[in-house]
Amino acid sequence: MQPDRVDLLIVGAGPVGLALALALRDSGLRIALADARPREAVAADPRVLALAHGTRLGLERLGVWKALTATPIETIHVSQQGGFGRSMLRATDYGLPALGYVASAGALAGVMRAAVDAAGIPVFDSTQVGALTPTADGITATLVGATEGRLDARLAACAEGSLQSDAGDVVEHDYGQHALISVATPAAPHRQLAFERFTADGPLALLPYGRDYAVVHVTPPARADALLALDTAAYRQVLQDRIGDRVHLTAVGERLRYPLLLRYRRNPVGERTVWLGNAAQTLHPVAGQGFNLALRDVCGLADTLLDAARQPGFDPGAPALIAEHARRRRLDRFGTIRFTDGLVRLFSNDLAPLRHARGAGLFLLDVCPPLRHFVARRMMFGARAWP
Repeated sequence: MQPDRVDLLIVGAGPVGLALALALRDSGLRIALADARPREAVAADPRVLALAHGTRLGLERLGVWKALTATPIETIHVSQQGGFGRSMLRATDYGLPALGYVASAGALAGVMRAAVDAAGIPVFDSTQVGALTPTADGITATLVGATEGRLDARLAACAEGSLQSDAGDVVEHDYGQHALISVATPAAPHRQLAFERFTADGPLALLPYGRDYAVVHVTPPARADALLALDTAAYRQVLQDRIGDRVHLTAVGERLRYPLLLRYRRNPVGERTVWLGNAAQTLHPVAGQGFNLALRDVCGLADTLLDAARQPGFDPGAPALIAEHARRRRLDRFGTIRFTDGLVRLFSNDLAPLRHARGAGLFLLDVCPPLRHFVARRMMFGARAWP
């Protein structure tokens, strides 16, 4: 039965929205989720997620890690094409089983949805939230689709959907790049070794994914058109030429294409509304920080609400409370946005002086443990990178 009022409405039942529901399942808050997609479409999401070690800790906190099939990344080899310098990041340097993991977005959503269902939290599948209208003491959602009608909430968390450039308070930068996503088969076992290869066109990442590699190949849009027109064998050779003799690829699967933009809200909160995940920021895939930042935002919001829930007169949508969430998350959020954007701008430029500087930087990264440890910890934990 559809409730007519909840404390928290989560718009989006993908991994980000489901994570927030799980983080608050024992809070005493009345929670509901709505997603425009059918349940099976969410579980069939073809995207591959890079999960940092800090994200593993977050998923353990949510009680879903053990049910998730994820491939560990024990070592990351970083290099640039056509220039000297390389660096190696190793999990053993930090006493960890892995620097990160690779998992299917659909599989992650599947195990999270099972946990949300077990907690008895209602999810309205195939239901679009047509409008969110603030009222004197809450916000009213108009539901359209499999579930119709109005739903009153005290707080709405928008955790799904792309961020539109015409939305207020949005910063946008078009990188002039597209990502081709595929799965490639290596001739020999990958031994949990990932590659981040910077080229003149953009970065190329090979991430251990089961027995295969998940491939993120960044290139200019016109070049992407030509690459998509190639047959499988020809495209496999392009990847082989980019990665060199570090790994031999025997096959490559279907290619998916995504334009790459930086978009983010300067302020991820509004009137009785919080934006999370891609509804708050869309990042370049270099260093794989998108979902990791989103989960830290989710855990931060949950902690802020749980802290306040102990106080009399608790209102989850109170302006001062959600402003406090934004304040707590500002350092990590903007630090991660700038860290990712800086990597793209530095490593996607083929000017000779910058190429030599990048090589020197990679060499310095390899021979200077404190610097290497800072970069590794930044990727694993965000702004908590430096104690």
